[in-house]
Amino acid sequence: MNGVKKKKFRMILLTLIALFIVIGMILYLLANRYLIEHAEKVVTVTTSTAVVDENYSSDDWSYGSDSKTIKIQKVVKGSGEDKITYYVADVKVSDATQLASAFAKNEFGTNIIEYTSEIAKDQDAIFAINGDYYGFRSDGVVIRNGVLYRNEPARTGLAFFKDGSMKIYDEKEISAQELLDQGVWNTVSFGPALVEDGKVIGDFSKVQIDKNFGNRSIEASNPRTGVGIIDENHFIFVVVDGRSSGYSRGMTLDEVAQLFIDLGCTEAYNLDGGGSSTMYFNGRLVNNPLGKSRERGVSDILYIK
Repeated sequence: MNGVKKKKFRMILLTLIALFIVIGMILYLLANRYLIEHAEKVVTVTTSTAVVDENYSSDDWSYGSDSKTIKIQKVVKGSGEDKITYYVADVKVSDATQLASAFAKNEFGTNIIEYTSEIAKDQDAIFAINGDYYGFRSDGVVIRNGVLYRNEPARTGLAFFKDGSMKIYDEKEISAQELLDQGVWNTVSFGPALVEDGKVIGDFSKVQIDKNFGNRSIEASNPRTGVGIIDENHFIFVVVDGRSSGYSRGMTLDEVAQLFIDLGCTEAYNLDGGGSSTMYFNGRLVNNPLGKSRERGVSDILYIK
């Protein structure tokens, strides 16, 4: 090999090495952002001990005791490609702190996930839904069970108060300390807000929750998880299955907002959806995620112990 060919070969080799290094760095950064667990704090879950159930009755679709009632209904509407299957849980508690939150693996951080059912079983929950997948992002206000874990205001959030009320709020207009001083027990940061003062909020056609890689409008028919309130300590949880031809197409944001109004809710809020949308009750997976009866890992849940 003459000198010119050797020089050309070295240039090609160096270029390939540099390219592999760059690709490796990109893959590492993507994995670090979206896959590698980053635990910031180990959490000791504490919930209210003010009420202790002495007598209760339950079956696959309901639970009743002196301190809480849970009634779940499966609803099927339409047919063929327009068929929709969803689940409504009507929940009443005597103490608002009975509606608690838990993190995957009892750790706060990014990319830490478990199935909704696994987190629920770890907390001895009777009922649970997936939360806001806080661990996918680094912003938002995260108050859970009365403890502030993250204070990076970014969007319209939802606050659960110890007096049994639930309010939609702008994270940028009120401080986390003010929320705590007002008696906030839990916040979720996803959205959009669906219903306020008994009315559908705004135009959902261009709503985007995050500015992450691959983000897109979420208005189209999709699996959904949402929470609404009828009165103090009286909550409605909805999980809509979707992306499953002949079983359930999912719902648009307008449709799920109207559903909450039809159910009597004055406020309602959209949580993480898609493959995350999961309802757990009495030791079993209630819904059928993506028509495959298979859960997707999430970072947090809302649950009733």
